Amino acid sequence: MKLRRPKPDKSKFINAAAVEGKRDFDRERPTFCLRYIDPDFCITACGTEDKANFAEKIRRMSQMTWVELRTAPRHGMGAEKIERAEIRRPIPDEVPEDATLLAFRFSGKKAMVGYRMRGMFHILWFDRDFTLYDH
Repeated sequence: MKLRRPKPDKSKFINAAAVEGKRDFDRERPTFCLRYIDPDFCITACGTEDKANFAEKIRRMSQMTWVELRTAPRHGMGAEKIERAEIRRPIPDEVPEDATLLAFRFSGKKAMVGYRMRGMFHILWFDRDFTLYDH
């Protein structure tokens, strides 16, 4: 007798899409994406100390939930909102129109700027020389 294997995304007991819709990403820890980073504002242009600080910053951020990050001080572990009109670079087409741009400090007051989509923070720029927007 051969048993039929249920489809991984749907069965008569659970529907993965329905579970996904009820997921509370605010209670989860963030993940990070560098796919859409501007080459002129990339981490590769940063010095060794800034790169190490970035690695430590995302390690620490990944231990917190989005709720904790949202309520943390903006010059500590938290972020500040940046208006699109303040950014002096083209915003990638991949960034949704309704996305809020956020700046997290990664090395002193140097900011990594990006947007959050569900549980992921998409980093777009590393503002190492404070030229991306008025600080």
